Amino acid sequence: MHLADAAERSAPRWAVRQQTRRWIPAGSFETMAADLRAVLRIAAGRELVVPTAMVLDSRTLRSTPESGGRAGYDGCKRRNGTKTHIAVDTPGRLKGLRVTPADVQDRVQAGALAEAVQPVTAKNVELA
Repeated sequence: MHLADAAERSAPRWAVRQQTRRWIPAGSFETMAADLRAVLRIAAGRELVVPTAMVLDSRTLRSTPESGGRAGYDGCKRRNGTKTHIAVDTPGRLKGLRVTPADVQDRVQAGALAEAVQPVTAKNVELA
């Protein structure tokens, strides 16, 4: 199939934009993501459709001139940039994400990230 053929068959941009503006406030994307997570867990033979364990991690991305004010200095990695804090379940599927300047400590974001995954996991993950 040629790219031009695919473009002719796709929906008009205005229709896609209009539908997307309806779906975002309605929470349709969150619902689809939750359903997909449940289907994947059932397919993997898990008893529960929501995870019971999370892994929190972070990484520092080097800054660029476009980063501007959001970049910070990570003293541990000796790098200017932006830090991404993530929460994943044990198979590695993303459950939560926060982006901060690199000078923000991981321990500061751990609590906020742990609270952010509670609605995604139906409060099934116990916070220590």
